[in-house]
Amino acid sequence: MDQHDAILSRLLTLHPKKIDLSLGRTERLLEALGRPDLRLPPTIHVAGTNGKGSTIAFLRAMLEAAGKKVHVYTSPHLIRFNERIRLGAEGGGKLVDDERLAAVLERCEDANGGQPITFFEVTTAAAFSLFADNPADWLLLETGLGGRYDSTNVIKTPKATIVTSVSLDHMEFLGDTVEKIAFEKAGIFKRGAPAIIGFQSEAAERVLEREARRAGAPLVVAGQDFHVREENGRLVFEDERGLLDLPLPRLPGRHQHQNAANAIAALRAVAPEIPASAIEAGLARAEWPARLQRLLRGQIVDFAPAGAEVWLDGGHNEDGGRVLAEAMAEFHDRSPRPLALICGAQTTKDVRALLKHFAGLAREVVAVPVEGEHKSWPPEEVAALAKAEGIPSTAAANSVEEALKILSARPFDQPPRVLIAGSLYLAAAVLSANGSQIE
Repeated sequence: MDQHDAILSRLLTLHPKKIDLSLGRTERLLEALGRPDLRLPPTIHVAGTNGKGSTIAFLRAMLEAAGKKVHVYTSPHLIRFNERIRLGAEGGGKLVDDERLAAVLERCEDANGGQPITFFEVTTAAAFSLFADNPADWLLLETGLGGRYDSTNVIKTPKATIVTSVSLDHMEFLGDTVEKIAFEKAGIFKRGAPAIIGFQSEAAERVLEREARRAGAPLVVAGQDFHVREENGRLVFEDERGLLDLPLPRLPGRHQHQNAANAIAALRAVAPEIPASAIEAGLARAEWPARLQRLLRGQIVDFAPAGAEVWLDGGHNEDGGRVLAEAMAEFHDRSPRPLALICGAQTTKDVRALLKHFAGLAREVVAVPVEGEHKSWPPEEVAALAKAEGIPSTAAANSVEEALKILSARPFDQPPRVLIAGSLYLAAAVLSANGSQIE
């Protein structure tokens, strides 16, 4: 076990709950560390149910294309913890190295003095310490859960805030309606900082606009203040400053057009000096693992049916299922193939709500468990739910590898398109088993 892994294991034991939304413990630790949160670069703070990471990926790519040094904080990680903290550097940011990570975690552990604090809170303080000690032009900051009481919300004066698509997820912590969840996400809005409100349902948008006004945050609302559309194989973005004729994003799926638009709107609001050429380059360069990521080689691909396309996505809620199904339908229109879905989910997720979007689209569902600390839906129950949603051919398997072997034995009329989805933890396990690297 590496030194930082040992420290991370100890930090997991400092609080009886994995999630306990509060700002007090984070502020206490930051005070003991000399308030690194007051020495951060200009910050864009991002909340939302879906699309946070992709929006940040676009922002990072665009800013780096303009020659900016960009710190990034995201969660959860997929393969190793270092993925959560990216330090800005000339020519592009780099994941924090093991030595610096171990040193800052040890400093935070000592400053905390064994007091109760959640893992996310103490590691957020560690990230802030690193960001404060390493100069950069921008910090892109993703909330962990919610917004109002998320430990990242100790930031008092962001340059801008963004709330991406809001839908039902983490209801045990944030509330059981879209309105309640939107209220929690809106907690990141701050006086004077433009509030970019991404494409929303009417219910969510109504709450977000109300809370932005209460906070004194200037509104920049998708569908009102900025628009995006695909036209002749190009991405057209339009706001009061004019029209941008851009290439389609590298990240596949029409939902990424909206995430890209969120990023562009934020930059137009707070960094208007970023040239259109950097925005174009960012669209072409942005990467975000396990979000409609095509696996082209590796052990998992080797298990797949000969000639199959293998796609991986961490989508795990109803809205995630909707955009995934829309993307698969779009792929089918361009290049028809039978679709097979390999699905695993945690019991805290409404897997049936995700599966319903694949009725009439997926030829088959093979359900698998999600390994690790999170309680998984039994594969047999997921298969039964898929059948209840009208997907006639379903099966259960003990692993993704076994699921791919099952699909390899099916008499598809042509090599299938295989989508592995339902959980970020499942996606992480697939990337690890496949030998994939995240840099």
